[in-house]
Amino acid sequence: MTLTQINYIIAVDTYRHFATAAEKSFVTQPTLSMQIQKLEDELGVLIFDRSKHPIKPTEIGKKIIEQARTIKFEADKVYEIIAEGKGEVFGEFRLGVIPTIASTLLPKLLKNFSNKYPKIELIVEELQTDEIVDKLKKDTLDAAIAATPLHESKIIEKPLYYEPFMAYVPEGHRLFDDEFVLVSELDINDILLLNRGHCFRNNVVNLCDNAFNSNKKSNLKLESGNFDTLIKLAHQGFGMTLIPYLYALELDNKYQKYVKHFDSPKPTREVSIIYNQAQSKLSVINALADEIVKVIPKNLSSKKQSIISPL
Repeated sequence: MTLTQINYIIAVDTYRHFATAAEKSFVTQPTLSMQIQKLEDELGVLIFDRSKHPIKPTEIGKKIIEQARTIKFEADKVYEIIAEGKGEVFGEFRLGVIPTIASTLLPKLLKNFSNKYPKIELIVEELQTDEIVDKLKKDTLDAAIAATPLHESKIIEKPLYYEPFMAYVPEGHRLFDDEFVLVSELDINDILLLNRGHCFRNNVVNLCDNAFNSNKKSNLKLESGNFDTLIKLAHQGFGMTLIPYLYALELDNKYQKYVKHFDSPKPTREVSIIYNQAQSKLSVINALADEIVKVIPKNLSSKKQSIISPL
């Protein structure tokens, strides 16, 4: 068994297609197929069931691939140790970020990070949480910024900051004259939500469920993929909405009078950098984490009173 063969079986498991795996491995498909066949002959077992579409590993193949990923991690760690010893941080790094964090964090982060680490080729994708977890497990992302805790096996979560929720309450709404909003005052039927798939939507739904301790269903028909639209709908009389603290800070001054803090305990989301436990690019992950902590407001660095699960 060679490291090349290990990389090939991991690629096929990741993409579940020989041609795509070969392309991503920068070899021809016959070369990749031949090396995998050679490994299967050496081991005396089939690693992949080629009759399935897409291709799937056999039961013994799943165990072999899991061990192969461990071997790859240990081999990659050698290069990480060398880079750390030389004080170098370089190479391609694939980062996923959920949309409700990307819009406020990335403009603060990217320029500073690129200037400090010019040898890192940072490739950033906006992805929803379920896509991020899938890509981390398949090793098509190196790390991600997401709301946690996720309680995903083999995914490491390193908390970066704690972002409070803010209420956005238009004039004429029953809560507009309140200085602070109480969680117990929230009504899921009165809150404009992001589309399904956004973890911030799940945060809000969980918050309302907890407030009422019930399984009350929302009859809300208006949803959107971004906060700007939700705010416009709120001003048209369709209800209120909840927004993240960093997003609220960037609103134009004319909108600030509609932004209200929650009374204690303040609902808050934990934002973390997350990565596969087999990830070897820890020096880049730590560098990213350090730079993120530097660009966020200091008041978000300490754990808040009420973390709302994104699940």
